Amino acid sequence: MAMLCYYIAMTALDHGSQTGSALFRHIESLHGPEPWGALLDAGTGTHSIGWIRSLATTRWTAVSGSQAHAAQVGRAVADTRRPGDRIIVGNWADPTLLAGERYDIVLADYLLGAIDGFAPYFQHRLFARLRPLVGKRLYIVGLEPYVAGTPDTTAGRIAWKIGRFRDTCLLLAGEQPYREYPVQWVVDHLEASGFRVTSARRFPIRYKQRFVNSQIDMCAPRLERMADRALATALAAHGSALRDEALAHIEREGCLHHGFDYVLAAEPS
Repeated sequence: MAMLCYYIAMTALDHGSQTGSALFRHIESLHGPEPWGALLDAGTGTHSIGWIRSLATTRWTAVSGSQAHAAQVGRAVADTRRPGDRIIVGNWADPTLLAGERYDIVLADYLLGAIDGFAPYFQHRLFARLRPLVGKRLYIVGLEPYVAGTPDTTAGRIAWKIGRFRDTCLLLAGEQPYREYPVQWVVDHLEASGFRVTSARRFPIRYKQRFVNSQIDMCAPRLERMADRALATALAAHGSALRDEALAHIEREGCLHHGFDYVLAAEPS
């Protein structure tokens, strides 16, 4: 399939709530004056639902693979939720999920990477699964993988080591790490699934203290449950050293400038 040319965002993004806001603003600019109609948030979260509640939709459906996460989303929209708005706990590997339904707009906000934690080995089928639900347009927000291959910059290597440390702790705790895919892989699979990509843009990332602390802190409860205490202690020390290295770099340089998020818009062929 043909390679796609990308427009590179001129301003890098702090990875966190600011990232989500900037990416959603870009989606709004792509959407223009077209009505939002019925909208499906195919991998909901508090950031995406907070944006969706600000749009002039006729109704929305939000899907989560986690009961606890769905409850969190429900609390976030309790004061503006309309009778036709739904929050559903489900798995996209289940063919009965939203069977026969159709939405004007479908949003897949970091869904591709996250779905591996709920439906391993299903990612290559995700866009074909979503295709019957898309009436007009599919918007995809994703993260270019940064834990495979050794980066050639100091900031990149630090982010890479943090990501691999996090994934190691998750695997040793019996959990499934997220698995991100490159933007060209996404484009190829969209086209193979009956979509035409109409826009693609990359947003370089600046990782700050929040990213470093959140990624390393999430490992602590997993290490506490580890039966091999010597290994847990060694991993905790390694995580502490990574934190110090990363925070020192951010103090000197202002951020860990590495990798990018991407936003794709696609329409049924």
